[in-house]
Amino acid sequence: MKKEITLKNEKIKYILKQSRRARRMRLAVYSGGSFVVTIPHGMGLKKAENFILQKAEWVLEKIKIMVRKEPNGIFQRRSRKEYLKLKSAAYTLAENKVKEFNKFYGFKYNRIAIRNQKTRWGSCSEKGNLNYNYKILLLPEKYADYIIVHEICHLKELNHSQKFWDLVGKTIPEHKKITKELRGL
Repeated sequence: MKKEITLKNEKIKYILKQSRRARRMRLAVYSGGSFVVTIPHGMGLKKAENFILQKAEWVLEKIKIMVRKEPNGIFQRRSRKEYLKLKSAAYTLAENKVKEFNKFYGFKYNRIAIRNQKTRWGSCSEKGNLNYNYKILLLPEKYADYIIVHEICHLKELNHSQKFWDLVGKTIPEHKKITKELRGL
C-alpha cells in the first residue's frame, strides 16, 4: 500500500507492507531511495507512522545516501544473466581470498557459497560454511578483504566478542574504521 509522510518538512513516499511473519516493525531503504515499512499483521497505521517519525533522521539520511548512488552502483538491480556472471566471478574472488587469508589463520571450513542477500555481506554457519554476498566483487578491495576475514574469524569465534575482534585485527588492523564505512554504503 503506497503512503506518504512528512519528515522534517519533507514529503516522503513509502510502501507499507503488513506481514503475518513479521514480529516487529522494519524500515528499509533500497537503491534509488525507495522506502519500505513492514509491520506485523494487525498493527495500526498510527503506530507505524509514530515509529517512522521517531526514526526520521535515520530515514532521511539513508534515502539521501541511496539516491546519491550512481546508476551503475553496487545496489542497482541486475538481470539474471548479469547476476549469474557476477556470482561466478565473486565465487572465484572469495575462494582465492579465503585461501590467501586462511594461510594465516589455518581454520577448517566446509564450503564457500555466494548468495544474493539484501541485508548481509556475509555469514558463517555452525557447520563451517562461509557465505558471501555476490556484491563483494563490486566493492573496493579493502572492504572485500574485511568481509572475507570477518567470516573466516567466525569459524573460530561464532560471536562478536573481543576475542573475535582481536582475530580480525591480526590481518585487518583498520577493521573498526572499515566497519563504519561499510555501514554507510
